[in-house]
Amino acid sequence: MNKSRPSTAELVEKSLKKRRAAETRFQWFGKASVAVGLIALVVLFTDIIGNGIGAFRQTYVELDVVFDPEVLDIVEVNEEQLTLANFNGVVRKALLSKFADVSGRKEKRSLYAMLSYGASFQLRDMLAAQPELLGQRVSVKLLADDDVDTYYKSRNDAEPFKGRMSEKQLSWLATLADEGRIQLRFNTLFFTSGDSAEPEQAGILGALLGSLFTLLVTGMLSFPIGVATAIYLEEYAKRNRFTDFIEVNINNLAAVPSVIFGLLGLAIFLNFFGMPRSVPLVGGLVLTLMTLPTVIISSRASIKAVPPSIREAALGMGASKMQMILQHVLPLAMPGMLTGAIIGMAQALGETAPLLMIGMVAFIADIPGSITDPATVLPVQIFLWADSPERAFMERTSAAIMVLLAFLITMNTLAIWLRRRLERRW
Repeated sequence: MNKSRPSTAELVEKSLKKRRAAETRFQWFGKASVAVGLIALVVLFTDIIGNGIGAFRQTYVELDVVFDPEVLDIVEVNEEQLTLANFNGVVRKALLSKFADVSGRKEKRSLYAMLSYGASFQLRDMLAAQPELLGQRVSVKLLADDDVDTYYKSRNDAEPFKGRMSEKQLSWLATLADEGRIQLRFNTLFFTSGDSAEPEQAGILGALLGSLFTLLVTGMLSFPIGVATAIYLEEYAKRNRFTDFIEVNINNLAAVPSVIFGLLGLAIFLNFFGMPRSVPLVGGLVLTLMTLPTVIISSRASIKAVPPSIREAALGMGASKMQMILQHVLPLAMPGMLTGAIIGMAQALGETAPLLMIGMVAFIADIPGSITDPATVLPVQIFLWADSPERAFMERTSAAIMVLLAFLITMNTLAIWLRRRLERRW
């Protein structure tokens, strides 16, 4: 007996069930993708914050220091004598007075190594600010060495990181800790000093100012040039093969790897024009070349979004084309232009490869004061610290990444806020 063929309604219902099932699977795939992305983001931020949070605290050792004029070998406090004063001798005398049983050159070197080389600079700055301290005994919290700092922060872990610390040093540190002479304080040096070969003295101020000067040059060049280019292409340029060629190349440049712009800057600004290496001026010029396509594309899109009726009304009221563009089109397109410029600047802030090509990878301890002073930028500073063998630099690397991410998130948030605040919907 032949089975009856399914009716049209049954076929439609079967087809609808398949489509609903496919749509449900697609929704679950989308939700799973979002969940995986969020989990990866949480893991990334947890790892960075977990590794870097310790860099915002620094270990200090409290000692009774005597500013002995004989040890310092100074008669009065002035700049010349402070420069030549033996502050290391004062620090060593304070340590030896605390641990009187230490003898022998090897033990003394181990004891002296528990404090940073920066401890002597602390005492110099104190005496320069308070000359009346000469000849007096004061209690001072001195900067600890990076190995001491790393061990003290990990002392409660299952396996504290001892690093290069000997058993003698661990016993001395335990004595100081029992007496309450070891303290963790907010690491102001991380934000107020430049790079250093000693992790406990290393800071990001030089890299931050280098990034600021570099972005200043980039913004002052890329925004006006990009906006002017967009206005010309949208309002003045005739549609022909030449303008089509320009548009295609602008779109292609937006996808060019950033290291290519570094090579271009190396060939033009350094080799041809002979400009100095590792200065924010050259870095800003290179990043201007890299961000120009982004600024031009976003500016053109903003100009296109302005309704033609605005142009027609302005021209109908007797405005010239220049007046129509500057007084009507440009103000309405400015929110989108600013958004594109901020996004381009945020992209430039996180770039490393093009700046490596122009020599901004050099070790620079001085704080830059202008766009022509040698400097590095925050991403390059992170790259340099990540390559350092000391354990303490791992904390600084993660902490610098946290600062960089904070700047990037702030800039992107500002771009979103500006777009929503100023944008008009037609």
